Amino acid sequence: MSYDGRAVLHRASLDVEPGSRVAVLGANGSGKTTLLRVLSGALRPEEGDVLVGSQPLRHSRAGLAAHRQQVQLVLQDPDDQLFAADVARDVSFGPLNLRLPEAEVRSRVSEALDLLGLRDLADRATHQLSFGQRKRVAIAGALAMRPCLLLLDEPTAGLDPTGVDEMLTALGRLESHGTTVVLSTHDVDLALAWSTAVAVVEEGRVHQGEPAQLLSDPDLLARARLRRPWVLELAERLGAVRADESRPKDLESLVAALTR
Repeated sequence: MSYDGRAVLHRASLDVEPGSRVAVLGANGSGKTTLLRVLSGALRPEEGDVLVGSQPLRHSRAGLAAHRQQVQLVLQDPDDQLFAADVARDVSFGPLNLRLPEAEVRSRVSEALDLLGLRDLADRATHQLSFGQRKRVAIAGALAMRPCLLLLDEPTAGLDPTGVDEMLTALGRLESHGTTVVLSTHDVDLALAWSTAVAVVEEGRVHQGEPAQLLSDPDLLARARLRRPWVLELAERLGAVRADESRPKDLESLVAALTR
């Protein structure tokens, strides 16, 4: 994949298993958003295929319409996607475009609002929402399409700590609902604590693996302009991890390792 003659992604590959939580990491301009756009069908790769199961994405009108019922992308800035007068109408936009029966649309909107913790805001004007609330409404709109895969571009960017906690709580509800989530982020600590797999994008390539292992690779992190998660750094300095043990992913697991 290239822009203006400059290669952004080169032979990049990402595997997403159902039920997994995948964090895509990399420096600004590394290709994280491009990768998500390719997966969503918004961009067509110059070579290779996007597969859902064993079925390749076809970039025809019918092929893209079918793909977007299975894979939804939510952009970093919610104002790029919100346009209806109130929350419920915005969330209903996608299902209405599918020409679903009214009762089915209401059911999907109600379900999405509940999962994102937005029930009390259904009648609120979208311009009266906080930034974090607008992000969750944008995700609810995508979720109302009932995709099997949800792609989130920097969902916690610009949020205060409470907003981040609310977003992660909402993502937990999606997981329990059976939705697989891939998110891009600069936050290595969040990626370590939240994900079951990470994909580090550097120099147009994607390195995918177990979070603690990849985020402990000093050479890869340096090339990708990422820092090591503080939990892994502190655990090593305190000698909290023996060779036969898994590395801690968050404060609780670090404390448990120190008190054994």
